[in-house]
Amino acid sequence: MEAWKDKRRVMRRYDLTAHTYDTRYAEEQEAKYKAALDCVTIQGLVLDVACGTGLLFNRVAVKAQTLVGVDISKQLLIRAKSRVQDYPNVHLIQADADHLPVGNNVFNVILAFTVLQNMPQPSETLREMQRAAKQGASIVVTGLKKAFTPEHFQGLLEESGLKVISVMDDDALKCFIAVTSKNR
Repeated sequence: MEAWKDKRRVMRRYDLTAHTYDTRYAEEQEAKYKAALDCVTIQGLVLDVACGTGLLFNRVAVKAQTLVGVDISKQLLIRAKSRVQDYPNVHLIQADADHLPVGNNVFNVILAFTVLQNMPQPSETLREMQRAAKQGASIVVTGLKKAFTPEHFQGLLEESGLKVISVMDDDALKCFIAVTSKNR
């Protein structure tokens, strides 16, 4: 029950600040996207967990067969909706990252930027993403440096059963970026 209270608090915070999200976070998010997407091939079915206002869509939708954006915040998704008008292959779903409303072994690529620090049990969130990923799928996640030490972040990835391909620790970014793949 405590975990759901934490999630509702995060949802409310993002609902209340959705109108300023792009102004506050766009520059940092764009830097993370560039660094991460240089290391992964976008193809097939792609899941963007905690998609926010859809800042990533213009980089991914043109390469993906289908892009599904999931976020717990209704207000962020309303803002994201304006970005998908030019991309008929993008679909938005309001959902909790720990209970993704998708089947098992579906996605070729899963992207999860700026979500783990908001989750009560980040390792459960990583396992849920792994459940939705096809065998060998690329799963890219970030971990906010204020919330995770390098060792803790690496440990979460390994504990969840992901095969770690690389972890970037760029001094110019506020997050670690991990490129992983489904390992089981």
